[in-house]
This record gives sequence, structure tokens and C-alpha cells, in this order.
Amino acid sequence: MKKRVIISWSSGKDSTLTLERLMESNDYEVIGLYTTYVSDEVPFQATPLPVLDMQAELLGLPLIKIELPQSFPSNEVYQSSIINALKQSRLEIEAVAFGDMFCNGIEEYRRSFIEPQGWECVFPLLGESSQSLSEEIIERQIKTLVVTTDGHSLAPSYCGKWYNNNYLASLPSDIDPCGENGEFHTLVCETRSYSAKIELALTSQETGERFTHQRYTAKILPK
Repeated sequence: MKKRVIISWSSGKDSTLTLERLMESNDYEVIGLYTTYVSDEVPFQATPLPVLDMQAELLGLPLIKIELPQSFPSNEVYQSSIINALKQSRLEIEAVAFGDMFCNGIEEYRRSFIEPQGWECVFPLLGESSQSLSEEIIERQIKTLVVTTDGHSLAPSYCGKWYNNNYLASLPSDIDPCGENGEFHTLVCETRSYSAKIELALTSQETGERFTHQRYTAKILPK
């Protein structure tokens, strides 16, 4: 029997690759997505909730939206918010999947509050090289827009561009090709798992003291 798994969903390429690998797995059945948000947007990506609803619609999966009081709440608030929401979802969850790549203590942290609930923690990408994962994302034709850049690592000019081979070639040598150190964040507009595609009209960029966010309008179109 396949284990029923829900995926931590950011709207970006890493969670999409996690989803597609699990959908191809003989061991898991993807039954839903969950996301955390602050002020009607996913932190870091700054993805508006209606765009996440579009992604879930195109995937044919329920999306559990979990509001946080701030981007970095205390561990107690963060963990209890997720656990309570997943338990109240009425989904028959057996496993929770994450798109983490680096073995930097995040696996142990997630296991510390997920596994005591009786759920398996799943990390389909953990420990693989960022280079090989970036190549797989592009080979799978996961169409992805870079929607946030961290000014400590990348200039605002890197925001609002499509994540492809040209983008990777343009990155400074010290930048992780998947942005796994937080250098950039992404939004997936089209992939084989979507029943249609999301078309974006780029409107403006907002640059704060540190982060630059690409703003846009979005609508669903046939593939």
C-alpha cells in the first residue's frame, strides 16, 4: 500500500520537483499540499495566496493554508501551527514531504516535530547536488520564474528572469544553482503535473533594504 503523503508547498521549483518525484514513486500517494503564509503571501517568494490556489487547482490537490503571525515565529508557534492545521484538515496523512536539499540540520529539526505525530518525514531531494537537481528541473521543463532575490547575494537584475540554462550560466560562481542558501526564490508557472498553465504579466519590482520581489498578475490558460 502506498503511504498517503502531503507536501510542504512553497510555490517554487524545489517543492514542484519533490511533488513530481513522489507522484512517480511506487511508495507514496500525494494527497495534498500545505503552505504557510503571512499577510496573504508566502514568505520569501512573496507569492500571493490566489496564485497558490491556481497551482493547487491545476494539480487537482487540496491546499491547506496555515497563517503565521510573522515570517520567523518562535519554534513553538511554527510547529504547533503546522501540526494543528494538518490534524484539522481531515486528510488521512501518513507522511509529510519537504523539498530540502542540504544536510545542515534541517532534516533533524523537521523530524523532531513531525515524527512524534506518527507521520513519516520524507526528503526526496536531500543530499543530492544542487547542480544535478538544477539540471533535472530544467530537463523536466518545469517553467520557473525567479520572483525574489536577496540583495546580500544577488543584484535586483537577477529578479524577474526565467530559471533556465542561461540564468544558471549568468550566476556568480559562489551562488548555489538552486538558490538553496536563500539567494533567490522561484514560482512555477507550468509543469507536466499541471492540467493547464499559469501566464504571468510582469508589472513591477519592489526593492527593499535587502530583498527584491517581482510583482505580476496571473491567470490560467490552456497548455
